[in-house]
Amino acid sequence: MDWLTVFFPVSGVHTWIWLPPMVAFVLSFFCSMVGISGAFLLMPFQMSVLGLAGPAASATNLVFNLFATPGGVWRYVREGRMFWPLAGIISLGTLPGIVLGFYLRVLYLPDAARFKLFVGVVLLYLSWRLLAGFVPWMARKPQQSGTPASSPDMNLRILHVGRQRVEFVFQGQEQGFSTPAMLALAFVVGIIGGTYGIGGGAIIAPFCIAVFRLPVHAVAGAALAGTFVTSVAGVAVYSFLPLPGGGYAAPDWWLGSLFGLGGLAGMYLGAAFQKQVPQQLLKASLGLLLAGLGGFYLLS
Repeated sequence: MDWLTVFFPVSGVHTWIWLPPMVAFVLSFFCSMVGISGAFLLMPFQMSVLGLAGPAASATNLVFNLFATPGGVWRYVREGRMFWPLAGIISLGTLPGIVLGFYLRVLYLPDAARFKLFVGVVLLYLSWRLLAGFVPWMARKPQQSGTPASSPDMNLRILHVGRQRVEFVFQGQEQGFSTPAMLALAFVVGIIGGTYGIGGGAIIAPFCIAVFRLPVHAVAGAALAGTFVTSVAGVAVYSFLPLPGGGYAAPDWWLGSLFGLGGLAGMYLGAAFQKQVPQQLLKASLGLLLAGLGGFYLLS
């Protein structure tokens, strides 16, 4: 019916008013469990279904993150499951890359075709790393036996935060990661996030899980917090930095807000439900999701 449709003059999108929040809710509910806002899935939806492409689509995607990620972040903080040192490192590393990503987008990747190729390869690589443990012939080494059983306690205890390494205890197991390596990864992710308008969580969360071998339940909240910080910077960059040929790549705030309202509810509920889902199931689901999306980007 016509009264259920809406036109967004900034982006030129004409669609049903319920479609953006519904799509955002479904994507955010499942993606927030592994530290992903769902913005990287909204981008192909904007381009293929709504017909919105170009730098403004990236900026609108970041507006979605502004509204949606606080729901998941608040839930993780409320339940004492926020990994603050990791969130801080992600934010510190990604912020400088946002500006570089903006100019990379507007100067060299306005149609995102070459960038899709790059992202597709990266996502397929991460998918392989995540799924290797589930397929014997893909695994680089046999799984160790006698691994300590996971504790039902989801609280995270910080042991040490330093320039070289961060150590923590989660579910009865002591773990850690290199601070410089995580900062370097976050900087690269900031460039990618600024270019494609995904906030970076879609890349850094799988890297933390697959490469740094951090537990999904510990990474998710920090990745969402980092996504929110970089999205704030990203929206400012796209809104106030001029394009090389003049003008701005400002977001469609109304469309982005409509996405964000659905994402806010989806992330809050997804973060609450995450602790009920086994880590192996989350890793397998993320691996399959990345494989499908990576293949889609390469084929398109």
